[in-house]
Amino acid sequence: MENEHYSWGHTRRYNAYAQYFKSLFGGRVQKISVDAGFTCPNRDGSIARGGCTYCNNDAFNPSYCNPEKPISKQITEGIEFHKVRYRRADKYLVYFQPYSNTYATLRELKKLYETALDQPGVIGLVIGTRPDCIDDEKLKYIKHLAENNYIIIEYGIESIYNSTLDRINRHHTYEKSVEAIHKTAEYGINTGAHFIFGLPGETREMMMSYANEVSKLPLTTIKFHQLQIVEGTKMAKDYHSNPGDYDLFSFDEYINFIVKLTERLNPDFIIERFAGEVPPKYLSGPGWGLIRNDQINIAIENELNKRNTWQGKFFRT
Repeated sequence: MENEHYSWGHTRRYNAYAQYFKSLFGGRVQKISVDAGFTCPNRDGSIARGGCTYCNNDAFNPSYCNPEKPISKQITEGIEFHKVRYRRADKYLVYFQPYSNTYATLRELKKLYETALDQPGVIGLVIGTRPDCIDDEKLKYIKHLAENNYIIIEYGIESIYNSTLDRINRHHTYEKSVEAIHKTAEYGINTGAHFIFGLPGETREMMMSYANEVSKLPLTTIKFHQLQIVEGTKMAKDYHSNPGDYDLFSFDEYINFIVKLTERLNPDFIIERFAGEVPPKYLSGPGWGLIRNDQINIAIENELNKRNTWQGKFFRT
């Protein structure tokens, strides 16, 4: 099958994010992260305090991403930042990334989202949030925005196991995530989900079962991260107190795991990323050194080629 087109219309062995946007818009689309100053209901005392035990936004926020700056300025600086590396990009998605970016009144959201969409070169929004921070009023408005812009709501699901979600202080259930994803998709809005592999108490077998479970969901995109123990988090303290509870991946182990999982994954899902990057200075546990995401993608694709396998090879409805 090496020279054949797969069901998603290109010859790569997985349904790749970059090719998805190229087919939609004819070229590269670059995400620009912004920090609009949101919080989360498990941080501000609405349902809990302290936030997710793994969370330290400083570990992934780019330098221009600062809630003290207006959204328009963050976007302008972000575009200039990315032009140095991605000169072919002339279309941008504004990524409302840190914390829960629907956790505000509709009036506040309208001001933020519409300001972002008014910036030159911006063709849409990526809205990162929690499944318990969305409702019909907000979905109706976001559906309206999606009539003339590319919009996707990306839900942090993290795990399919409620025992894990309890331990990492998520304060929502997997069932709540399923409900939010179905409701969002029913509104005709692009829907994404994020999962972490290596959370405490989960075995490799438990993690592999994500593939069958999440493949049932009406997702547009999916994003995977290997667990990284970040300095200054509650999880870092827990990891050093209970290291036996954590089944962390070496680089080679993760490549093998993610290839097997990809074989079982719904082939209609667009895979946005296979792994995450945290600068080594932020790590409080084992890491992969200076390996970058593009190197991870190459290693995964090489392994798919080597095994003559592809996304969804063993997927069953």
